[in-house]
Amino acid sequence: MTCGVVDERGEIAAMYKGIPQNDIGIRTDVIENISKSKGIRMLIRSMAPEVIACDEIGSKEDVSAIEEGLICGVKGVFTMHGKTMEDIKQNAQINNLIETKQIEKIFFL
Repeated sequence: MTCGVVDERGEIAAMYKGIPQNDIGIRTDVIENISKSKGIRMLIRSMAPEVIACDEIGSKEDVSAIEEGLICGVKGVFTMHGKTMEDIKQNAQINNLIETKQIEKIFFL
């Protein structure tokens, strides 16, 4: 599968001179040092990923970009902070994704 990673703060891929220092897979494009919402939209338009991954989603802009990706047929793997389902549902944007069944699975680690 072709994947895209939005690495807003350089924590996922740990890029150095354009090369990921962490093993993120050979079919993975990385956009770093850009907001998640802009990065998701850029990946959708220019790289045609099957899956997009990014961490710590939660803003209206993040969720809007994720919804655009879903409309385009892109799957996603996203993280967010929360200890319980109630914590997660307190974020209105994320709760909307849950209530409209746009999120398939939620894991607590």
